[in-house]
Amino acid sequence: MVTEDVENEERDLVFNEEITKASDFKFGTKVVTVFDDMVSRSVPFYKEMQRMLAEIAADHVKEGTEVYDLGCSTGTTMIELDKLIPSDIKFVGIDESIEMLAKCDKKLKQAGFVRPYDLVTGDLHERLPVQNGSVVILCLTLQFVRPLYRERLLRNIYEGLNPGGVLLLVEKVLAESTVFNRDFIKYYYNYKRRNHYSEMEISQKREALENVLIPYKMSENLLLLKEAGFAECETFFKWYNFSGLIAYKKS
Repeated sequence: MVTEDVENEERDLVFNEEITKASDFKFGTKVVTVFDDMVSRSVPFYKEMQRMLAEIAADHVKEGTEVYDLGCSTGTTMIELDKLIPSDIKFVGIDESIEMLAKCDKKLKQAGFVRPYDLVTGDLHERLPVQNGSVVILCLTLQFVRPLYRERLLRNIYEGLNPGGVLLLVEKVLAESTVFNRDFIKYYYNYKRRNHYSEMEISQKREALENVLIPYKMSENLLLLKEAGFAECETFFKWYNFSGLIAYKKS
């Protein structure tokens, strides 16, 4: 089983050979080349998540504002947004990886983008140029921001959103109970096995991500959002240890 077809994309074989010297996961050229295949086989309902993000964003975007995708990777989310959002709305994609942004620009051009858009190299641990936003998206991104900087990033986003704007947050999460957490992780690894990842690939990627991807509980993410200023938050997606949240800035 594969969650979606990835056309013209190399197969993810990053962890299919034994790694003798462990290192932290990085979004370098090797990962960028196979990223679309990697994420489609590693994230449950990834294609549906993208459709939902676009659907929700389209209902909240306002004329004369901008839409931000923070941690835009190869541009999959922006391509989905483009289908539903008026073509005069500007998109801004921000990513720390220059290689990701190059791949993103190529994909947007191949998708026939005619709207204005900027692709910006940016570190989410620093203050970002978010302004005049009606929609900001963090799709599987906040989990890679060091915990010390997460509240500041969310406050930055809140300040850059116009009244009535929304933040759409998709994250890998921990269960509230350690008992369920063990079960959910087991179900998740079974999902990866169904998508033809070997035990060695699963184990080696888990070790590479251990110090890089740090998930929070849903309750912790909700608290962060409310402390950043968001008045209303709601879950729009949940699958074991993956979740989607919408946070609203009051008018």
